[in-house]
Amino acid sequence: MLTHNLGYPRIGSQRILKHACERYWAGEIGLEALVETGRRIRRDHWLLQREAGIDLIPCNDFSFYDQILDMSLTGGAIPERYQALAADPRFSALDLGFAMARGYQQEGLDLIALELTKWFDTNYHYLVPEFHKNQPFRLCSRKLIEEFCEARGLGLRAKPVLIGPVSYLWLGKEKEAGFHRLALLEQLLPIYAEVLGELDRIGSEYVQIDEPLLAMDLSDTAKAAFARAYAEIQQAAPDSVEAGFDLQDIERRLDHQ
Repeated sequence: MLTHNLGYPRIGSQRILKHACERYWAGEIGLEALVETGRRIRRDHWLLQREAGIDLIPCNDFSFYDQILDMSLTGGAIPERYQALAADPRFSALDLGFAMARGYQQEGLDLIALELTKWFDTNYHYLVPEFHKNQPFRLCSRKLIEEFCEARGLGLRAKPVLIGPVSYLWLGKEKEAGFHRLALLEQLLPIYAEVLGELDRIGSEYVQIDEPLLAMDLSDTAKAAFARAYAEIQQAAPDSVEAGFDLQDIERRLDHQ
């Protein structure tokens, strides 16, 4: 029997991550110090879980701000107003994420942040992805891959965690009329295929794909999106069947909604 958990709190002892981010935003520490703080938190939490007897250690459950924002950066769902920052070599990927989360008012720019809203019916909030009818997606951030390699470098049996494609799209918002965001599934799925393919090549045994939307009452459109998404994921990563993926079980669950 293998033991694993869904994820681990990321704020750190005595809220070290919160304090480090605030000091970085205030200009009291540099980017390197902030990144090192995150690396230290991840290492400590991974080793603590291993010492507690966890076999599969979740990775990519860490975020400097918000996991949905991280997925937007992974898939390149960066609103047009931030493109100048994304193209600026002085601007790190982490700074781009912070700008999307907090807004950016410097160098003559006045960029509003992404909308913040509640995660389902909890008091946790997330940053709402913005989608357009012809929304392009491309792999922009390798955070998931890098953190998996980081955990493996510590000798850990790591299990990457990512938000599933249907829940990610559903949690977003259309920024123009004339389409439904779930219609973007065809453009988004190649990103998941690319990520899962690379994880398979570098030795990932298991991947945890979170689809919290499955806990809701689903429309026929959402049910069809799930069936299509995981049929394609199964084709892109056939070894996932051996890692506990069961398309037939998903279909049975959808039929009983």
